[in-house]
Amino acid sequence: MLLLYNTGLRVYYLLILFFSAFNKKAALWIKGRINTNYSHFEQSIWFHFASLGEFEQGRPVLEQIRIQQPESKIVITFFSPSGYEIRKNTPLADAVYYLPLDTAGNARKFIAAINPRVAIFTKYEYWYHFFNELNSRQTPLYIISGIFRPGQIFFKWYGGLHRKMLHFVTRFFVQDAQSEQLLQTVGIINVTISGDTRFDRVWANAQNPKALPQIKAFKAGQKMFIAGSTWPADEQLLAQLINEYPEWKFIIAPHEIGEDKINNLISLLPQGSYIRHSLIADRQSLINKQILIIDNIGMLSSLYQYGDIAYVGGGFGAGIHNTLEAAAFGLPVIFGPNYSRFKEACDLIAIGAGFSITDVRSLKITAGKLIEDKSFCAAAGYKAGDYVKQNIGATQKILSAINESGI
Repeated sequence: MLLLYNTGLRVYYLLILFFSAFNKKAALWIKGRINTNYSHFEQSIWFHFASLGEFEQGRPVLEQIRIQQPESKIVITFFSPSGYEIRKNTPLADAVYYLPLDTAGNARKFIAAINPRVAIFTKYEYWYHFFNELNSRQTPLYIISGIFRPGQIFFKWYGGLHRKMLHFVTRFFVQDAQSEQLLQTVGIINVTISGDTRFDRVWANAQNPKALPQIKAFKAGQKMFIAGSTWPADEQLLAQLINEYPEWKFIIAPHEIGEDKINNLISLLPQGSYIRHSLIADRQSLINKQILIIDNIGMLSSLYQYGDIAYVGGGFGAGIHNTLEAAAFGLPVIFGPNYSRFKEACDLIAIGAGFSITDVRSLKITAGKLIEDKSFCAAAGYKAGDYVKQNIGATQKILSAINESGI
């Protein structure tokens, strides 16, 4: 199985190398891993995140450790360019790198350089050679905000190598009881149900959001529908909704903001109805604009404070993006059909605070109900905010347990 794992990784690398000739993200993935000079530390605390979403998820733990141990050296690694390129200069770390390809040699070289006294991985990413090297050095390894589902390879008859990886972990801090029960079926008992640190992150943000005067000026006291992290499939539906409610303001924050993506979005909108955020000159430039296109990264988590209804994209692709950011501000949340792998989305639907749509007709029905029935919208928003509030506290549970172990 290890031979198959190693072969699969090499094939994956070659495929990324091939696509790097004409794909910017793949090119960044390759370039970021070539001839990297790693800083050497006597000891460090190593945080690994798959991408930007996992960084935000694990950020509350990272921030608290930085506050509690300002003298400690912190190293962050990312697997994806969408995490590294945006957070490579974060002041929360002393060094930020792409995670090297998971080979035995890379694992020995990298871990010898940063010399971690503890490693903390957020939610997922299980790499055999890195885990094995940490285990051989007796370095504690923690998984925080972990979540497991029956269909994962760990619980398949052919998942022996991946089950072995689980045994390299010092302790799992998981989001729910199902995850604990699944791990127990494969002999993993070093598990704590701590919840999801994203709740702490989004709740703290909602209590003290960054003021955005231009967004307030655009809203101008009107009702506002905010669509965050949208993909083209989302935008095609939203464009048809916008025409139905000319008295509402709409903000669309695409997940990808390359010029081609922005121009594709613009092509769906009525001429003269929109303005790009980067082109706002003054209040005058916002007059008679119904739609604001956010063509930058980093504003979304604060945008929701000005909204009345939220739509979160990704649900017509691999899966929805962060619904909790909007829910924390007390907004009912609409999203596409591919949400079953996201516990918070399932929970929001169960309590009447989240709504899944499948096509333009269901979007118009759902949004129309929220727009036209003020009491229904207010009740859904209250439930969303209360759901987030009731689930905060994971960060403290994790830190208490790790600190007891002597991090």
